[in-house]
Amino acid sequence: MSSTMSPTFARSISLALRVLLLAAALFALPGDAAGQAADPRVGLAGGHWVPADEAIRNLERVSFTSRPARFFNPSNPIDFGFANTDLAFDGNRVFLGNYSGIQIWDISNPATPTLAAGIVCPGGQADVSVYNNLMFVSVEETRGRLDCGTQGVRDTVSNERFRGVRIFDISNLAEPKQVATVQTCRGSHTHTLVPDPKDAGVVYVYVQGTSSVRPASELAGCVRSPDDTATALFRIEIIRVPLNAPQEARIVSMPRIFADPATGRIAGLWPGGQHGEGTQRTSQTNQCHDITVYPAIGLAAGACSGNGIILDIRDPANPKRTHEVVDPNFAYWHSATFSNDGRKVIFTDEWGGGGAPRCQASDRKEWGANALFNLIGGRLNLAGYYKLPAPQTAQENCVAHNGSLIPVPGRDIMVQAWYQGGLSVFDFTDPARPFEIAFFDRGPIDRETLALAGFWSAYWYNGMIVGSEIGRGLDIFALKPSEFLSQNEIDAAKSVRVNRFNPQLQEKIEWPASFAVVRSYLDQLGRNNGLASARSAAVAADLSRAEGMSGSARRSALNRIASGLDRDARGSSDAARVRAMAAEVRRLARS
Repeated sequence: MSSTMSPTFARSISLALRVLLLAAALFALPGDAAGQAADPRVGLAGGHWVPADEAIRNLERVSFTSRPARFFNPSNPIDFGFANTDLAFDGNRVFLGNYSGIQIWDISNPATPTLAAGIVCPGGQADVSVYNNLMFVSVEETRGRLDCGTQGVRDTVSNERFRGVRIFDISNLAEPKQVATVQTCRGSHTHTLVPDPKDAGVVYVYVQGTSSVRPASELAGCVRSPDDTATALFRIEIIRVPLNAPQEARIVSMPRIFADPATGRIAGLWPGGQHGEGTQRTSQTNQCHDITVYPAIGLAAGACSGNGIILDIRDPANPKRTHEVVDPNFAYWHSATFSNDGRKVIFTDEWGGGGAPRCQASDRKEWGANALFNLIGGRLNLAGYYKLPAPQTAQENCVAHNGSLIPVPGRDIMVQAWYQGGLSVFDFTDPARPFEIAFFDRGPIDRETLALAGFWSAYWYNGMIVGSEIGRGLDIFALKPSEFLSQNEIDAAKSVRVNRFNPQLQEKIEWPASFAVVRSYLDQLGRNNGLASARSAAVAADLSRAEGMSGSARRSALNRIASGLDRDARGSSDAARVRAMAAEVRRLARS
């Protein structure tokens, strides 16, 4: 250990060693080897210009819709230049990014989605967000053009090139208009919308650039050298957007969120490389791949190549790093998700960059997985790992990727994309013991060669799971009840409705008062023996009788049930859940 090592880096090394020692004890993989062999996902037949075999459990596929014209290459369906990417949602519309542009789908009838608009505008993965009548699109590749042209840009330096964030006015979907283009030095691989807590007319955009720095002769102020204090590395850009005048959008800050607070050195976090013998080779922390903000708690979680970080975003134009962790099992910190109560954070590791087969039986189960942390007093503490439990083939790119919470009250449940590993729904209520609830998987898109395909993203939105399949199209699923998830829990999740969903802008889930929410807690208490079976049956009968009443009679009946639950909590092995159920019964009585 060098005497010139920064205090932040020294702490990172110490934490890395502790994480490595804990990994074997904490890692939880549902099922043993025999169970994996019996998993219907194992050994699915692949396609080659024909559909692949499929496996599904505890889900129902509502629809599959192929990519439309102009968004795929008919002579080569696995052409990376037409890959589907990330999703955003507004009303009954799904905004689907693609390396060729943006598709906007109407899912008013999820069984038959219809294409509302298609915007051909290449320039990278087209990470997309929506806010009111504006659409934001990330552009990173050097072929991106200000005019959205498909001819690319040949010159090394050109005033026709665009790399940054596009803003479209989508008030009229028949004629979407590009109203602003904000150039950045490294382009925009992804971005995050952050509403101004003091001004509803303003939204900020955190820009995560991961590509090379463009020359200063193309964009003034862009410095490539990592040794120059003005370098475009080791920072993010923040754009301020007046919603009523988006053409005035501009960069207002470029915070050095990786700086060492003791020395001020801008390269203050993980320097890149291995953590010791037998560990992962982790990327240098000079960028963030994704930043997920949770304004309700004033925090953000940044997945920043070599580190996971926590940011204070109460002043969104000036975020401050408050904590950071390393993990010797992570190659590239990719994305993050908070639990709804803000007490847990899931970070994903995109080992192999998304294009490699990292879910084979021979691969380490802690690598290319999710790391599950408790967030206690503003500090991240490793609790466990979760990786897709079904081994995939050498022809399937597979690693942890994008997902979101499913709003089941009383539990932490997530749906997540695993590229050609399919999608997995899992419970992380106990982060040391996550387990799978449901899945869908296809065999390799090409049984002869490794090709980029599978689910880029899978998100819950207003009662359904929507998946972006890179080489195929758009999938929509519904959850089915099982021994892991009751119909009441599904109904309670479906009762949560939102007008808009941008995955990197996490909003607090609020459930309407309902019998489904109350019964969800009762089902959970029955599942974990938090109430004796006879008592559970009696409460269920009381709830059914109360549901048939109205007015003051219903209120009185529900309050009696709540009082009984208060007494039950004193002797329950899951008192917190019983008390939560009692609170929901009282809330229902007041509704």
